[in-house]
Amino acid sequence: MEQTEREAIAKAVEVMNQGGVILYPTDTVWGLGCDATNSKAVRRIYEIKRREDSKSMLCLTDAIGRVDYYFDRVPDIAWDLWEVADKPLTLILPRARNVAPELVAADGTMGIRITHEEVSNALCARLKRPLVSTSANISGEPTARCFADISDEIKQAVDYIVPLRQGETQNPPPSGIIKVDDGGLIKVIR
Repeated sequence: MEQTEREAIAKAVEVMNQGGVILYPTDTVWGLGCDATNSKAVRRIYEIKRREDSKSMLCLTDAIGRVDYYFDRVPDIAWDLWEVADKPLTLILPRARNVAPELVAADGTMGIRITHEEVSNALCARLKRPLVSTSANISGEPTARCFADISDEIKQAVDYIVPLRQGETQNPPPSGIIKVDDGGLIKVIR
């Protein structure tokens, strides 16, 4: 990473460590993010998106070795799914823990994805905690596929906009989503 990229990552992490919300590029679309262990920051994202708090949001982490800390027991099939995934894959896993309760669905599950994209991976690695990742749009409105599509309302509501990859116009596909239960049964969501 160039020095300016390092500085942008450092600033974003500083903002999140202070309970702030950032706008950042991910391995799929631009996202709203915060420290996934900070309830106040998570609630603020729900407010920014005007999203019902019964609709959970997923988290990103930078390394497969960090996943165990956020779930009581990760079903064995989850590791296999991540190993063979050839595109971003979000797994909804049971018995989430060590995150803001607002991120845990009523059934105790939470979505998590291991990001290999440079910016979001560096954010997670430097934060040393999972990063909330939800599309940068008001609930019910179309997903912003690139930075230029993000509304001014969203841009003005965050505490920091990561100044990287803003000129890209690609239209990345969303992640796959698979729900895995305690017994290892899987259900493909997307």
